[in-house]
Amino acid sequence: MLSALDRQHTIAPPGYSRWLIPPAALAVHLCIGQAYATSVYKSSLIAHFDASATSIGIIFSIAIVMLGLSAAVGGTWVERSGPRKAMFVSACFWATGFLVGALGIATTQLWLVYLGYGVIGGIGLGIGYISPVSTLIKWFPDRPGLATGMAIMGFGGGAMVASPLSRQLLSFYDPNYDPGNSASLASGSALVSLFVTLGIGYFLIMMFGVFNVRVPADGWKPEGWDPATVTAKPLVTTASVSAANAIKTPTFWFLWIVLFCNVTAGIGILEQASPMIQDFFRENGTSSVTVAAAAGFVGLLSLFNMAGRFVWSSTSDLIGRKPIYMLYLGLGMVLYATLAAVGNAATVLFVLLAGVILSFYGGGFATVPAYLRDIFGTYQVGAIHGRLLTAWSAAGVAGPLIINGFLDAQGKPGTLTADAYRPALFTMVGVLAVGFIANLLVRAVPERYHEPTKPAGPVLAGAGTSPEGSKDV
Repeated sequence: MLSALDRQHTIAPPGYSRWLIPPAALAVHLCIGQAYATSVYKSSLIAHFDASATSIGIIFSIAIVMLGLSAAVGGTWVERSGPRKAMFVSACFWATGFLVGALGIATTQLWLVYLGYGVIGGIGLGIGYISPVSTLIKWFPDRPGLATGMAIMGFGGGAMVASPLSRQLLSFYDPNYDPGNSASLASGSALVSLFVTLGIGYFLIMMFGVFNVRVPADGWKPEGWDPATVTAKPLVTTASVSAANAIKTPTFWFLWIVLFCNVTAGIGILEQASPMIQDFFRENGTSSVTVAAAAGFVGLLSLFNMAGRFVWSSTSDLIGRKPIYMLYLGLGMVLYATLAAVGNAATVLFVLLAGVILSFYGGGFATVPAYLRDIFGTYQVGAIHGRLLTAWSAAGVAGPLIINGFLDAQGKPGTLTADAYRPALFTMVGVLAVGFIANLLVRAVPERYHEPTKPAGPVLAGAGTSPEGSKDV
């Protein structure tokens, strides 16, 4: 039965619609995007374990670190084994992480939650995140930015589904829990039931993606699309570069710096979003922004984050990957400086500036696979992407450290004002400047790193497809 997961059994038959692949990828990314919704039950875990906020927050940090490490280490295996087997393995690790975490909550053993959700679940995150990327790029050689944007948009939107769902499930398992009150705490038994329910539910949803994903046959291309048009664009190659050779090139490390800087700056807003908007509009010890309004602001940022992943990555198909990152990083510097200088002038201005910054944060994630494809080819783009995601792990540590380090020096939470944030925000301007320079230094990969050219095989046009794929059947 497990042989059905092998790559050779997932080759699409003639006439298979490539538009069925993004929903399969979304099924995985919407599930693993739950990682962004851990704040929903963070306070309840703190009370249940009688632990500090830091010790509970480490759960999320471990998961993000493991995401980067597992993507880097497992990237080549994902390419070799194919998307179906990789997505199945991801589902198993992700679900098992919840179940082991539930055991840790039930026995009040915090280390089991670290092991379950953090380590095991984090491996599922990493494998699941990269598993559909290479396949999407091969199905959409004409619009790789749009394809990866559709899937990675799901990761950004996963929290929008998981947050209200988790609150309702907690209220179902614990009648004393009020989902509309951010200060309400759920019981330990309700947390156990929540983790078990999410583990089983997400596994079943991810199975939809597992059994619907397909890889194109060798030589397949969208009907009417000419591969020769690829080389007409700057920094786009039809050559192949292995993952082992990619990390030997300066370009890979410049891209690593680009992603690290873009993510570090975005996390600076995301990690402090709720207290930040309250602090910016605090006078005489009282904020004009209520707790409920701050929670709504966080939800709005999730929308900007999700929309940016699709809109900006799709735009990159039109203007190119290097120019779009110049926008993310260059305009990002202007926005951060404006936020620091006059962000407290009006709530609407603050929300707009933060929202666009978060759209660039999401867009950076969604555009980078297409950027890698342009520069290194499709040969092992998933494995190269996995290695590059270590920048995300590093940024996940650096971003909060920078912001929290400055804020800790300014005073206690709940007493800060906009002035306390200015040193941190101007530091982020510097971080983005480093990324901007690194992006300018990105160059085409020298031929000595290319794989030997193989004789061209027959080209198989996708039956029933138009140049845009609008008539796929």
